[in-house]
Parts: sequence; C-alpha cells; structure tokens
Amino acid sequence: MSKEFREFLRKVGSGTHTSKSLTRQDAETATIMMMQGVATPAQIGAFMIAHRIKRPTSQELAGMLDAYKLLGAKIEAIASEKQVLIMGSPYDGRSKTAPVSPAVAIILAAVGIPVLMHGGDRMPTKEGLPFIEIWQALGLNWQDLTIAQVQQNLEIHNLGFVYLPKHFPEAQSLVPYREQIGKRPPFATLELMWSPYQGKQLIVSGFVHPPTETNIREAFAQHGIDQFTTVKGLEGSLDLPRSRTAIIGINRLDNHFERLTLSARNYGFSSEDVAIADATEIAKQIISALKGEPSEYLNSVLWNSGFYLWLYGLHNDITEAIVHAQAIIRSGDAIHKLQSFL
Repeated sequence: MSKEFREFLRKVGSGTHTSKSLTRQDAETATIMMMQGVATPAQIGAFMIAHRIKRPTSQELAGMLDAYKLLGAKIEAIASEKQVLIMGSPYDGRSKTAPVSPAVAIILAAVGIPVLMHGGDRMPTKEGLPFIEIWQALGLNWQDLTIAQVQQNLEIHNLGFVYLPKHFPEAQSLVPYREQIGKRPPFATLELMWSPYQGKQLIVSGFVHPPTETNIREAFAQHGIDQFTTVKGLEGSLDLPRSRTAIIGINRLDNHFERLTLSARNYGFSSEDVAIADATEIAKQIISALKGEPSEYLNSVLWNSGFYLWLYGLHNDITEAIVHAQAIIRSGDAIHKLQSFL
C-alpha cells in the first residue's frame, strides 16, 4: 500500500463537507502513481469513485493532463507549418447515432489538413462503437502500427490514429476499473483534452455537460493552450447534430472565447441524425459517402466536413465550405485518400 497515495485519497474521499481538492502537482503525482501501479487496486478504485462524487476541479484536471503528457505517446511535429487538427472524442464510443468523424477526417486529409485521432477498444460502461472497429472494418489495421508509423501516416497522408492499448498502455491499465466501479471516472474528461502531438495544433474537444466544458477551458488555460474548440456533439463527440442546435465554443489566439450555435436546417439539411449500426455497416456508409452516393449519412458528412473546413480557416463562410466538401468528394479525392491507406 502507498502511504503517499493514501493521503491523496483521504483528501478527495472525506465526504461532501470535508473533502479537499488536490493541487495541480498532487493531481499529477496521484495520476502517475495510478498509471504506474504504485497505488494498489483498492486505492485506485476508491480514488476514482470518490473523485467522481466530489467532481474534479480544473486545477486537478490540469495536473492529470500533466501526467498524460509526461507518460503518454508522443507524435513529433511534422515537417509542415500547418496546424494538426486533434479530434478529442469520448473513448466509450457511440450507442445511438452513427459516427461521421472518420469520414470527415478522410475528407480533411484529402484537402491537405493533417488530422490526428486517438482512442481504444470498447470502453466500459457504455461499451459503444469505437473508432478502431470502424477503421478495421474499412481495412485499416491501425492497432498494429508503431508510433513511428503513426507519425509517418500523419506526415505523408495527413491522417494518424493513436491506439491506446499499444501506444499508451499506462492509461489503458486504468480501463478495467471503469467496469469494476460501474461509472465513468474523471479520466474520461482527459480523453477529450489530451493530445499526443508535439507541434502546432488545434485541439477540438467534445462534451456533454456544460460544467465539463468549463473545466476543459480552465484546465487548458492553466496549460497555456489558447487555441481550441469545444463541441457539444452527438453523444459527447465532435459530430455536429442535425436534430438539434449544435453548441460550439471557439477560443482564439488572443484568448477570446466565442460561443457559436449552428442549426443544420439553416444550411439546407433535414433534422435527422443517422442511427447507429455495426462497424461493418458504418464502413459501408463511409465508402458510399466518400463516393458521393446520396444518403442521409452523406448529408451528415457534408454538414460536418463543411464546419471543420470552415473552422480550420479554409473558408470564411460555412456554406462555401459545404460546397467545397461536395467538390472534394465529387473529384474522387476523398475515396482515393482512403484507398491510399489500403
């Protein structure tokens, strides 16, 4: 048993009126001790559930993010001045709506925007469809790549995927606790914030609850990250919904935060989100969309691709960006980008 970790546990687990928040340094140390197995399983489980009940502060999240940056996989800066778009979606996947982020990433890569995604296998307790299964269904076995190969894909093809079990085993070691405690621990927020990339980047973080977004913004500020975007997307992902207004936060270089609300109906799309399917079916829908074959899935891909082309700065108007996304698909560049990986 770690006596040092026990003190951290006593602080966060002392009840509603007497619990105390950790300092940024203590939160970093506690996270490292959990990921490296210095804390015992009993201590780790107790900490996770106590921290969930207490709710993490932005200072604690900043310290936990310090630990992720220290121990996590690292993708070195590519030989380009372009920002890498970091897609931070929940690792526990999707259970209601069809993911479009993989298709969007391919379209962005086809036009020269470097995109880095990260995630793992099916994650307790939700056990939703994760990105890795979709990539596998598309014929891309990215779970087998070395970190150097991920770097090469990002550099040459503008698209990379960091796979948690292989590239960040320390964080993967904490996954079984999610099932054992029956709840998503605060580490789930880190998955939305963490970036393995070491160069110029634009982090986009999905979220569900407004307090989570506030903590993300404040933790980013403590890390000196002043250019990022938050998206209240489908099931906490980065996918803009069509069935409701998308709520977006954009923090620019001058540290000015702008709130943006977007309705797909104002851009000619119906109010319909595509339902979830298994990985094989989603892969078929992605290929069909990249070929330009009409479908509601294609409409969701165009809606999201247009937004991200605009967000990245390729267009001043989202309508123009949507037209550009259509042109990328119509030219065959999108499907050819996918085929370049096969």
